[in-house]
Amino acid sequence: MPDHIHLFIESPPTFSPSVIIKRIKGRLSHHLRKEFPELLKLPTLWTPSYFCATTRAASTETIKKYIENQKGK
Repeated sequence: MPDHIHLFIESPPTFSPSVIIKRIKGRLSHHLRKEFPELLKLPTLWTPSYFCATTRAASTETIKKYIENQKGK
């Protein structure tokens, strides 16, 4: 879908998903506003929502294939 992305992130258990997502959205917002100044007039670029799931039962290759298959859908 054109309005979301999939990220496959490995992180230590000391980082909560909410902190990771907040940092990603913040950094990406900074770079997008720098590249596209017209975005500066918007109060925010993202909704506060996100979905997170663990992949302990699935292999890395399975997850990568799933994400790759989502392109263009």
